[in-house]
Parts: sequence; C-alpha cells; structure tokens
Amino acid sequence: MLEVCDVKAGYDGFGVLEGVDFSVKQGEFVGILGRNGVGKTTLLKAISGAVQPTVGTVRFNGVTHEDATDSVRAGVVLVLDRKGIFRSLSVMENLRLAERLHRRRPKRWSVDSVLEMFPRLSERRDAPGGGLSGGEQQMLAIGRALLCQPDLMLFDEPTEGLAPKIVDEVVSLLKRLKSSGLSAVVVDQQLDTVFDTCSRVYVMTRGKFAKEGDTEVIRQDASLLADHLGV
Repeated sequence: MLEVCDVKAGYDGFGVLEGVDFSVKQGEFVGILGRNGVGKTTLLKAISGAVQPTVGTVRFNGVTHEDATDSVRAGVVLVLDRKGIFRSLSVMENLRLAERLHRRRPKRWSVDSVLEMFPRLSERRDAPGGGLSGGEQQMLAIGRALLCQPDLMLFDEPTEGLAPKIVDEVVSLLKRLKSSGLSAVVVDQQLDTVFDTCSRVYVMTRGKFAKEGDTEVIRQDASLLADHLGV
C-alpha cells in the first residue's frame, strides 16, 4: 500500500531524514519508535505530503502525490497530537464539517458511528473544541480524521500527555481500527501503545532506521531499546 524509497527531507535546507526506506501493507499497523528529534514526525509529514522529499519517492497505491491535499483525497490522513480541530466550533460542527468536506470518498465512517465509538464526545456534542479536555480533544481529532474516510492513518503521539485511563481507551480504539481492516502508522513514546497495536516496528535514530522487525523481536531486544530509546 505504502512505499517510501530512499527519502531525504527537512526544513529550510536543514536535513532531517537521511535516506529512509519504509513500507506498509494493506491492513497492517506499523510502529515507529525513537527519541524526540530523530525525525519521526518529519517522516509522517513526508508520507502525508505536508513535507516534500528533497530526494526519493513516496508512493501510495503506486501513485506519488504532489501535496497534502492530494494525499487526503487519496485516503492518507495525518493525525497530529490534538491538532486538526476547530477550537471555536462545537464537537458536532467539527464532525459535520469533516464529513461534508470528504463526502466524495467511499463512506466507511459517519458522524453517528464516530459518536458511538466515542460516547464522551456524544455527551459533549455542543461544547466548543477549545473547551474540551486533552483526552476529549484527541478523541475529536481522531473522529475528524475518520470522517476523512481514510485508507491509511498516520498517528503522531496519540497518547501523549493523556491520563492512563484515556491511554487505555486510545489503545483499545487503535485495536478496533486494526480489526476493521484499516492500515496505520503509529508513532508514540509509550512503548506499549506501539507494541500492543502494531505487527512490525521500526526503531529510528538520527534520520534513519537502526532496526526493523516483528514486534515481538523488537520488544525482546533489551539492548536495542536501551541504546535507542533509553533516557
């Protein structure tokens, strides 16, 4: 489904990614682990079209897209930590707007199905986005992303700063999305979030991958995790 081939990218002439090869199969959840600043978010932005590679290619279903708008239309949606919501609009207005903007995509998710998945959003349907708690904002951001009718979702730190109970809810949601046949890339500082939801894991360091393998292989490699993820 997704092929990232020898991609280099960065900002204002400063290189961040140093030749990355990466892939995701249909229906697969793939995790990316690494310390802050090694290029994880830049990779997600390159996949989504928000950052253009200086070298290499990103292909989704065999097609290279020019920018983020083309990628969303093709079914690739990036979910940044609690971003992507309109703070002055109510929960329902946020969801209705996302549904309306992407009504031409094959419909898998509706406002009703999102509210069923997130009962707390249903309870807060008239509250402005800016008045929600951090966990509620993350739920709304994910709900809006689902209403883009994606084939591939890119999650950037979906559990960052959330209470343990909310983290458990997000992990349960990711598992439900995986069982529905959706494909995803999950970046998170919580190792168990990635290990519990992804079948393969890449470990990133300084703009490239140090290791890639099945989740259980990476989970059991204490030396690898200490070298590249330990504080």
